[in-house]
Amino acid sequence: MAAARTIHADLWRVFLLTLASLFLIPAVTLVFTHYALQSEDKDFIQRVSSQINAATDLTPAQKADEIAFYDTHRLSMACAATGPEDKVFHDKVCSAYSMHWWFHWAERTAFWTLILGAAMLVAAGVLGALAFVNRGLRYASFVAGWRLMTISSAVEVTLQSAMLVWLSFWLTAYFWHSYYIKLVGLAGIMAALAVFYAIYTLFKKLPSGNTIEGELLSEADAPRLWDRIRQLAGRVKTSPPDQIIAGIDNNFFVTEAPCTVAGQTLTGRTLFVSIPLLRVLDTAEADAVLAHELAHLGGGDTRSSAALGPKLNQFDLYTWQMRSGGLTIVAHYLLRLYRMVFEFALARDSREREYTADRVAAKLTAPQSIVQSLIKISAYSSYRNTVENKLFEQEQQHTGALGIAGFVAEGLHPYARSGEFVTAMKTAAVPHPYDTHPPLVERMRNVNHKVAEDSYGAIVTTVPQTTWADEISTAAAIEQRLWTDYEQRFAAAHEQSLAYRYEPANEEERAIVLRYFPPVSFDLGNDKRIDISYEGLHATADDGVPVSWDEVKDMTFNTSSFGNTLLITHFDKGVIGARTSKIKLKGLAKQEEHFKAVLGSYWQRHQIMRAQQKARAAETETA
Repeated sequence: MAAARTIHADLWRVFLLTLASLFLIPAVTLVFTHYALQSEDKDFIQRVSSQINAATDLTPAQKADEIAFYDTHRLSMACAATGPEDKVFHDKVCSAYSMHWWFHWAERTAFWTLILGAAMLVAAGVLGALAFVNRGLRYASFVAGWRLMTISSAVEVTLQSAMLVWLSFWLTAYFWHSYYIKLVGLAGIMAALAVFYAIYTLFKKLPSGNTIEGELLSEADAPRLWDRIRQLAGRVKTSPPDQIIAGIDNNFFVTEAPCTVAGQTLTGRTLFVSIPLLRVLDTAEADAVLAHELAHLGGGDTRSSAALGPKLNQFDLYTWQMRSGGLTIVAHYLLRLYRMVFEFALARDSREREYTADRVAAKLTAPQSIVQSLIKISAYSSYRNTVENKLFEQEQQHTGALGIAGFVAEGLHPYARSGEFVTAMKTAAVPHPYDTHPPLVERMRNVNHKVAEDSYGAIVTTVPQTTWADEISTAAAIEQRLWTDYEQRFAAAHEQSLAYRYEPANEEERAIVLRYFPPVSFDLGNDKRIDISYEGLHATADDGVPVSWDEVKDMTFNTSSFGNTLLITHFDKGVIGARTSKIKLKGLAKQEEHFKAVLGSYWQRHQIMRAQQKARAAETETA
């Protein structure tokens, strides 16, 4: 229930941000142009009426006719007047690039941008709803939505960028009768970059790939396993996989999408089997899992995923790239909202596919076998995650072999007898790289074989007499190679996390921090520089004193024609409010963006380190 509330809260948040991104800038433009044009009309009528009423050569009736004429020929109507009789009126008031010309087209642009935004929102809802109908329509609706949303979002970025530049000039020009070149220039640069980025990304070939960590399992290395998989495929009434990949991930899966294994690109039907899981499952339980995966092949699930998966990845990449392009953020939230709606349809279909595959597996083997395999896989995955989390939380650098496989093998049975295990299994779901699987309890109900919670431990601790892992002659060698590579990556990621966690307290810790956060110096010219380190920053200009990160509450970059500066707000009080200090950045030139990136990352490291210290202190007090 908590997860469902979080999902719905996130959906509402994205929906509100979508409304703001689609309608805020055009709405402001429309309100401003309407206000300005109405104000101009009101002032014009007042002036004209005063002049007409003051005229001595006109009768009261003539004055009334003149005022009525101007009341029906307001300035705001000039640009929309297209009749032959209104040509003089139009040309006089709405000449090209005049104020009324600009406001007329800004108003029209804002109006039609609002219409476009509303249409895109409706289209996202309709296409998202179609995705719930069936698999074929889901694919067609997403392809249509992908093209429509990406192209229309690029148009939306272009229109809103133009409006932002227009507002940057006319808001100050209209209300204060002046404009600011820097403001207009900045808006223009941001708009140009956003338009370029949106269009460039739209036509750019985004990276796609499906790398699987494992090794190809030849028929010569596991002839009996290959024969069994072919037998099961025949009973499922589907073609067997073209290749089997053996790995150490804690799941089984099938795919028909092109994938890369050890640098080799594979096509066709691929079955991934986990050697560690094959060691904890007996052959009947493993058969149930294999039948389940082959049922996905037979049901067309993998074919659908192979067709839709790459497009989903491309859409996701485009969506998140729109978030990092400045003004392209106006397109990001609509794309994200559409993706979330579509994901609900995928999740519902995924659950149904899992239920169907479970029923097929139960029919071909036994309900007991599929349920016991689910319990064992869930238990292994849960305990392996626990082991890896504890290793990652350690404050000491890992050297040599970590022995994750050994820790899991030795501790799985004691874990299965603990109270922690029963609690974890109540909401357990079997891991899978492509689908959101239903909870274990629901899957047991689906195959009509319920196992009591107090029996889970006995199932997990039952040592299988025979396993399919025993039939793979290269299993031990494959595991050793893959675990070695995996643990090296694990240790490298852990070391990098330590660089964020250490203060440091000794030379060993300091060496790790310096490996990822070495001192960086920026030359300002005239023998002046700014030094940044994990401890703080020091500007040698104007006899600046070193500033430790603990002193920094906030940092602000200020631009000026006399030279940019960095304003540091401190935690302690000054004469008036918080104490501040200013660092001159004149001389950075092209280094400025790199300087900002380094400054931000080093300050962020310090904040993460202090937050980790507070969290550990709170845990110690609680314990």
